Amino acid sequence: MLKPIDVMLVGVGGQGTILATKVLARVAQDIGYDIKVSEIKGMAQRGGSVVTQVRLAPQVHSPLIPLGGADVILSFEKLEALRWLDYLKPDGTMIINDQAINPVPVLIGAATYPDNVLDYIKGKVQKTEVVNALDIAVKCGNARTANVVLLAVLAKHLPIDRQSWEQALTAVVPEKFIEVNRAAFNEGYTL
Repeated sequence: MLKPIDVMLVGVGGQGTILATKVLARVAQDIGYDIKVSEIKGMAQRGGSVVTQVRLAPQVHSPLIPLGGADVILSFEKLEALRWLDYLKPDGTMIINDQAINPVPVLIGAATYPDNVLDYIKGKVQKTEVVNALDIAVKCGNARTANVVLLAVLAKHLPIDRQSWEQALTAVVPEKFIEVNRAAFNEGYTL
């Protein structure tokens, strides 16, 4: 019996949130889950929020995760983790990329990026894992694979074997980028 799992992937435009969602949906489908996905893209081309809600279960009736209902939030940016924190279950897991991307109000000087975002979240969420995915991706040869580093960290928290993840990655990522993405997945999975 497949255990129902609700995952939110949150980031900003250009971070690869949608690709990571496609890999997650593919691996879940391949092992027999019913899947519902909901995407919210707010001015994604201009650095706006990108949020996907992925629900996995033997049968899913709604694509939307209720407040306090996510088992895992995979955040590609620190402030986005804070923004969506209320969706995490009290015993849920928060995985955060240790990267700050200034939103438009900060860029135009109308606001400041909050201090101590990670400390605040760690104070609220016992199961918080912080990953410097960008540095790992650069070390692998392509900064754009930070999303796959984070996806691999998520993979360790879900009851899906590594081989299934690697097969889904191969199926979704364009062939010319597969080797660097495999390297990024390996680095993230072995953290």
